[in-house]
Amino acid sequence: MSTTILVVEDEPAIQELVAVNLRLGGYAVQLATDVTEAQQLITTALPDLILLDWMLPGTSGLDYAKTLRTQARTKHIPIIMLTAKGAEADKVSGLEAGADDYITKPFSPKELRARIKAVLRRRAPEQTDDQIRIGDLTLEPATHRLRIGDDLVALGPTEFRLLHFFMAHPERVFTRTQLLDRVWGDHVFIEERTVDVHIRRLRKALTPSGHDKHIETVRGTGYRFARTHLTSS
Repeated sequence: MSTTILVVEDEPAIQELVAVNLRLGGYAVQLATDVTEAQQLITTALPDLILLDWMLPGTSGLDYAKTLRTQARTKHIPIIMLTAKGAEADKVSGLEAGADDYITKPFSPKELRARIKAVLRRRAPEQTDDQIRIGDLTLEPATHRLRIGDDLVALGPTEFRLLHFFMAHPERVFTRTQLLDRVWGDHVFIEERTVDVHIRRLRKALTPSGHDKHIETVRGTGYRFARTHLTSS
């Protein structure tokens, strides 16, 4: 499942340049020219990251970033501000508004992709292709492979995404609703018990090696991926 980036930029040439380079980088791209269009897209489905121009017609990108950070549904979306304002005070204003990073125009496509990867690695590591290793579990998102030691373990696509999310956020407890939003997407309307079904399938795939114990049920809350697990004697 491709990482989706929403580009909110009212200059057609810049919007097209950014979109082409992001698609070449393997990202899914959504385009908006102002806050109204951006909000319509976000209402339908949350993007994984927003590239937000400071100077937009109507509501400014700076004000929109502040709004996004006050809403429960959007407060965790990574935001990178795009702007021609290069003064230190402007950068501080952008960061204080809730932006995770700040890129001054003109910028190179290479720099933009590097900044995006850095922000995703920090804010949403499950959206990167970085290899994750915990103990003798090695998850390789780029090749969609899970290894336990030297052995490959077959996982379905949903179970792989679920394990990727867990391993990217070890020791944190997530409710079923949070897992639905972060793994399936908040625009997918399915029952919470669907999470339990895929947790069972994931545990079944990990059971032969005893690694199913990494996935802990937290009674009354949800699930957690523990870095270490007790082995049976």
